[in-house]
This record gives sequence, C-alpha cells and structure tokens, in this order.
Amino acid sequence: MTPDLDRLAALAVRFGANVQPGQVVAISCEPGKEEVVRAIAAEAYKAGAKFVDVSWFDPHLKRARVLHSDEDSLSFVPPWIGRRILDLGEMRGARIGLTGPAAPGLLGDLDPVRIGKDPLPFVPEAVKVVNDQTTNWTAVPCPTGPWAELVFPDLPADQALDKLWDQLWHVLRLDEADPVAAWKERFEHLSAVAIRLTELNLDSLHFVGPGTDLTVGLLSTSKWIAAQMRTVGGIDHAPNLPSEEIFTAPDPERTHGTARMTRPLVLGGSSITGLQVRFENGRAVEVSSEEHGDVLKEYLKRDDGANRLGEVALVDGAGRIGPLGTVFYDTLLDENAASHVAFGSAYSMTAGEADQSRINTSQIHIDVMLGSPEIDVTGLRRDGSEIPVLIGGEWKV
Repeated sequence: MTPDLDRLAALAVRFGANVQPGQVVAISCEPGKEEVVRAIAAEAYKAGAKFVDVSWFDPHLKRARVLHSDEDSLSFVPPWIGRRILDLGEMRGARIGLTGPAAPGLLGDLDPVRIGKDPLPFVPEAVKVVNDQTTNWTAVPCPTGPWAELVFPDLPADQALDKLWDQLWHVLRLDEADPVAAWKERFEHLSAVAIRLTELNLDSLHFVGPGTDLTVGLLSTSKWIAAQMRTVGGIDHAPNLPSEEIFTAPDPERTHGTARMTRPLVLGGSSITGLQVRFENGRAVEVSSEEHGDVLKEYLKRDDGANRLGEVALVDGAGRIGPLGTVFYDTLLDENAASHVAFGSAYSMTAGEADQSRINTSQIHIDVMLGSPEIDVTGLRRDGSEIPVLIGGEWKV
C-alpha cells in the first residue's frame, strides 16, 4: 500500500498526543523513519506547536559502545538526556515516540552482560513524567524495511513492507472512516471493564495455561485503567496507539509461580525467544530461554526493584492485533496482542494514596507477554472466593 502519512500523523498528533497550541513537541525516533517524523512535525505545527524537537537514537551507535567502551562506563547516561524529558514536563510539553525496530538483531552477537549495562534508549525520567502526568504523550508504530523483513521473512522486501503497512493501518484503525470515533468506542468498552474490575477489589489474579501457573497479588487500592490519561493541566491523551489493554499495579511482594511467555521479547537489540520465568515472593528467581535470555537477566540486576513486577495488564480477544496471528517483535504491538506483566517501575496512577509507598520502583520497565486464548485468568476475592475474569479471550466481568 501507499500509506497516507498525513492521516497517520493526524491520528498521532490530534488524538494520541492531543497536541495543544503553544506546546513544545518532542519526537523520539530512529534512523529510517524520517518521512513519518516529517509528517508528524508538520501536523504538530498545524496544531499550533511552538517548536518541534526531534531526538534520534541510532542503534548502530549503541553497538559501537557495547563493543568498544570500557565496561565501567557502559551504565553512564549523560544527565542532559534525562533532563530533556524532565524539562518537557516542567514546560508541560507533548511527546510522541515512534516504535518498531530499525535494525533488528543488530546486537544479537554481542556479550549480553555488556548489553545489559547500557540502559539506553530507556531512561527512568520517562516514567517520572508519566507518573507526574506533566506531559501529554503517545507512541505509534513506524514501519521500516528491516522491520518488515523480520516480521515477514518469506516475502520479497517490497511486499513485506507493504504487508506491514497494511496490518498496522488495520490495528491503528486507520482503515475506518473515522479512526478517532473507532478508538473512542473501543476505549469506552475497555474503561467500563476496568471500572468493574476495580470495583471487585480482587486480592490476586491467577494465570493458568500451557507452561503457565502464575499468581499475581494485587494491592488493596489497585486501580484498573485503560490507556487513556489526563495531564495535571487537564489534557486528555491516548499514550499508546494501538492500545487494547487494561492495566494496574500489582503487589510487588506477592507474585509466585511460573510463566511461559507467549511472544518474543525485543530487548537491548536482541530478540529473546522461549522465555520462561519462575517467581517466589514477588521476585523472578529463575529465567530461562531458547535464545538471548541472558540479556534480560542482566537488566533484572539493575536495581532492587528490577526483578519484581510493576504492572499487570489484561488483553481480550476482541482487539485487532491478536487475531492477526502476527508476531511484530515490537513491544507496543505485541503487548497489546496478549496479556502481559512488566518488570520494574509501576505507574503511580494505578494505585491509591494508601499504597503509593508500596508500588514497585526501578530504573527499568520491561513488558513480557504471557497471554493467549489458551491462558485463562481467574480472580481471587479477598474473602477467598474465585471469579472468572478472562476465559478463552473473553471478558467474564
């Protein structure tokens, strides 16, 4: 297909980030995404942006650093990288990120210990401005040739890229006459489910299916929300497009059991496949995989909260990503195809004031997918009774 980049840019700017007149708009991206960046920048200026600032992260430079830098310096992050995000928060700016691997597999042959020491492009300041609700932001996928060839390796390069565009157009609901109306309808449904789950005040969730028998404890004030947020200044925005999830903060001390991840995890430039994790007393105590699992192991050593959970999210089968059966090797898309949990930092808005001191904190936030139509989710009430929550991909609440 020949994508209408103006249509994609309008969805990201006008609905996703909901850019307001006079705002500074920050775009985060990688090489190979220039055309989409320019379309989004133009749309942001049409929306009244004061200035559009583009930040590029080149994975080839990360490879050079991992290969050649002194090991003691690999964890160093220049203060201005995090400061830029904090400044955007202080200025009440808008942020738009473009996801999708620009150079998949680029770090696959490197030492996972060294890869794990370099946290970039993630910085913890990004979680802080989300928790502080000081920026209106969104993330949208942006196809590249290398990404398309990874997802559809059996197709010629041009056909692979066309198919990736076609599928992303569908999951972004850009094939609807009114994509914004379609997203609002979906979010209304998910928000209603989130309200019902919050009212149940569940003590824990039990995930059961092939290779998975996992119980995730919840806090007494855990609040389920759909991917719609509002800044402290009252600007509504949709942080992730596409988004098919509802999520909350788990009790970081009460996860136990085993989970077999149902989709690859792309982390530090490596694709981790066949991932299995065993938890005890809230911590991941055993991590195994078919390939590149040592990369995740290194990330989970980053700090005391890195191997605990900061998020649990549920995804039903009525979304547009899962039914495609495509593994996108991109967290934004794959996490919205299946229920998932996240290692590391929690989002403060998913717990009440009484539990703010108990939510997990960390310098990382890494989503891993454990859901599928074969994974059933049951809730355990605080009186000990059980209630089906998500069975065969359908909501039961």
